[in-house]
Amino acid sequence: MLRSRVITAVILLALLLAALFALPSAAWAALVVVMVMQGAVEWSRLSGLNSGKANIYWGLTLLLMLGLLWTDAGATEAQQVYIHLAVYAVSALLWLIIVPSWLIAGWKVRHPLLMALTGWAVLIPTGLAMLDLRVISPWILLFVMGLVWVADISAYFAGRRFGKNKLAPSISPGKTWEGVVGAMLGVTVYVALVWSFSPDSDRREALPILLLASWWWVGLAVIGDLFESAIKRQAGVKDSGALLPGHGGLLDRIDALTSTLPLAALVILLQQIK
Repeated sequence: MLRSRVITAVILLALLLAALFALPSAAWAALVVVMVMQGAVEWSRLSGLNSGKANIYWGLTLLLMLGLLWTDAGATEAQQVYIHLAVYAVSALLWLIIVPSWLIAGWKVRHPLLMALTGWAVLIPTGLAMLDLRVISPWILLFVMGLVWVADISAYFAGRRFGKNKLAPSISPGKTWEGVVGAMLGVTVYVALVWSFSPDSDRREALPILLLASWWWVGLAVIGDLFESAIKRQAGVKDSGALLPGHGGLLDRIDALTSTLPLAALVILLQQIK
């Protein structure tokens, strides 16, 4: 299992890097739309939508993404910023208030419309963030994604080696507090290494702020991971799909990105309009 996970992860990373730095903007946008659509396919299964409702959901998801891209094409730069901020505000509301309450209360939500709306709040801002962050800088998008990956890998190995205290046993029995500590240590090393090669490395006063932000991002990643685990447990499945050998579905790989990328884009856009 670990061998297939590693092989798949290496292949995915190589393909992502090639797409991130080589694809023209239109091709990257098309790839992001495809990823959102795959996420919608898997989310519809987790939501228990039958084939007819699932088809409607996929179609509406595609219309939402294409409509967002079409609106961007005809809007001024200022209008684009405020439209995107509105989308990211929905994501912030979801991940900072609704999902923590959802997990703490142990809600079992089976209403199709509510699950569909939740899926859009998870997927649409993530797709938009992948577009926005790449426009700002492919390196920034890679940095944020890398932070989440390092946190995930560090948590996995720290949890396996030292894990004793369960983080949320009713949601995901395999996750431990030791894994969270390992994730925070891992991203600390990651941020410090990236910072040492940054053109701004001489601004030492900014490093503690970046580290604090990275630890907060670990918390967001954990929330995203736990939320998808809760949805899968509610649906009675182990993985969101079988697209990726050794990893499950696409949602199994981007669960922590859905709670981190939109908020990273939100913070950066707010900084730009100050």
